[in-house]
Amino acid sequence: MSPLTETLARAKREGRAALITYLPAGFPTVDGGIEALRATLDAGADIVEVGVPHSDPVLDGPVIQTADDIALRGGVRIADVLRTVREVHAATGKPVLVMSYWNPVSRYGIERFARELADAGGAGCVLPDLPVAESAPWRREAAKHGLATVFVVAPSSTDAQLAETAAAGTGFVYAAALMGVTGTRSTVDASAAVLARRLRAVTDLPVCVGMGVSDADQAAEVAGFADGVIVGSALVSPFLDGGEGLAGLERLTSRRAAGVRAHAG
Repeated sequence: MSPLTETLARAKREGRAALITYLPAGFPTVDGGIEALRATLDAGADIVEVGVPHSDPVLDGPVIQTADDIALRGGVRIADVLRTVREVHAATGKPVLVMSYWNPVSRYGIERFARELADAGGAGCVLPDLPVAESAPWRREAAKHGLATVFVVAPSSTDAQLAETAAAGTGFVYAAALMGVTGTRSTVDASAAVLARRLRAVTDLPVCVGMGVSDADQAAEVAGFADGVIVGSALVSPFLDGGEGLAGLERLTSRRAAGVRAHAG
C-alpha cells in the first residue's frame, strides 16, 4: 500500500477526513515555501500538494495567481519544485503530491518528470487540465514509478464522465466543490456534497473535496461527506498584504485540522 493510500485509509479508520494542504513551490521563496509546507504538516495536515507555478493558471483565482506570480518572478523552476518535494517528504515522512497544469510536465519530459518526482519521494501528481483521453502516456510512466495520478472532476461532469475519470485515476479523486476558479468562499456550495455522493456511486477511490474551502467550519462541513478536505487559497493569504506569515499559516492549518477531526469517532 502506498503512503498516500495508507494515509487516507488511516484517516478513515480514525473516522475522519484527511486534511490536504496546498501551497505553490517558490512562494514566498523556495526556502520559505519548503518551510511553509513543512509547517502545515506539523500543524496537523496529513498530505500536502506542491503547486507548480504557471503563467496562465486558468483554474486558479486571484490569491493563487498572485502567489504564482511571486514565485515565477523569483525564478522558480521545476528543479525547485522537486527539491521542495524531496525536502518536505524527507523532513516529515508524509505524502507529498505535485499539482501541475499539463504543459510544464509535458515540456519537461513525461518520463523524466515521473522518474525525478519518484526519486524525490513524491507520492503522485494532481493534473487538473489533463483530459483522461490523452493521459495514457503519463499514466504509463506514473505506474512504472509508483506514482498516483489524481484527476479533477467538476459538478458539471456527467455520470459517465465521472466513472471514466475515476477508473483512470489512482490515489483519490479530486472533486471540485464549485464551478469556477479556486479561492475562498463564505459558504460551501451545495453541489459539493452531491458530487461526492455521485462519485461514490461509481468508484471505491477516496473522494477529496477542494476549491472554496475557506475556514474551520467549512472544513468540518466538508469532512462530513468527503474522505479528504483540500485547502489552498486560505493558506496563501498569511503571506500576502502584511499577513502574519508562518505563525498565521500554522494557526490557520491547526484550526482546519481541528475542523476535519470534529467528525472523528
